[in-house]
Amino acid sequence: MSQGGEKLPVLVTGGAGYIGSHAVLALLDAGWPVIVIDNLTTGFRWAVPEGAVFAEGDIADQSLVARLIEEHGIKAIIHFAGSVVVPESVENPLKYYENNTVKSRSLIESAVRGGVRHFIFSSTAATYGIPERVPVGEDSRTQPINPYGWSKLMTERMLADTAHAHPMNFCALRYFNVAGADPRGRSGQSTAGATHLIKVAVEAAIGKRSHVAVYGTDYETPDGTGVRDYIHVSDLAAAHVDALEKLIAEPEASHIMNCGYGRGFSVLQVLDAVDRVTNRKLDRRVEARRAGDPDALVADNARILATLPWRPKRDDLDTIVANALAWERKLAERPRS
Repeated sequence: MSQGGEKLPVLVTGGAGYIGSHAVLALLDAGWPVIVIDNLTTGFRWAVPEGAVFAEGDIADQSLVARLIEEHGIKAIIHFAGSVVVPESVENPLKYYENNTVKSRSLIESAVRGGVRHFIFSSTAATYGIPERVPVGEDSRTQPINPYGWSKLMTERMLADTAHAHPMNFCALRYFNVAGADPRGRSGQSTAGATHLIKVAVEAAIGKRSHVAVYGTDYETPDGTGVRDYIHVSDLAAAHVDALEKLIAEPEASHIMNCGYGRGFSVLQVLDAVDRVTNRKLDRRVEARRAGDPDALVADNARILATLPWRPKRDDLDTIVANALAWERKLAERPRS
């Protein structure tokens, strides 16, 4: 987005969270002025880097969002704010439909009223449910198996309908398993009680957990444990910058794209990588498999590779683990706030 070559400000919702803070770093590194809105329910004020304008508040506060759009001349929004824990979405579905769907509707309305022309949405591979084939492509059936997936799919639908009715284009990026941390140690996964495997494993590696649970060893995979496509969070953040530039260059076109590497690793392979990086053996304990976990979930990433100049730079499991471990050690040294 430029006027005379000048990049115009971008509003990042949820920019104090894990993925959002990395996207803010990527935008700032690329020269984009950034305004962050976050209610700090799960995000951290310290995770918003210097150089970004910060507003504490909720995306459903339409007067606040309208003021930010007007004051900063915002023409693009990258939307991360929302709730992300799948089991919690089953236990408390209305929270997820409120935070991920109802509030997204409010934000989209604010964008339309404020003349925002470009909208990037943090979506998820959970929109596919249990895929009929792997790798899973964007044209695969979308049949979520939990409220989290449905809440995201509903927002994709709202964006598609809005883009049809108003002068706005959008890109929904469907993330696979996001992991790792900024290689320069500026941000990482900081949420207490996180459920992501690599986060859990590196916590165990530095003594914050006694063991790592392996949920099921009877999957239809080479070693019997679930296989997932792990993408480095900094590669994912870079995809958002490229998607933003694509939306601006082609304002009539909208996109839905998978964000993954196109290959998967099993739970045991991930734990082996942690053992390699730390040169010690994690305590692994086999527990019952969790309901609804697919055997394998791997992205077909042909579309994003064909659409954007984006290319993975950190698609190495040991690198992802090493960056996550370095951040976990840094986090352990932080004073409790």
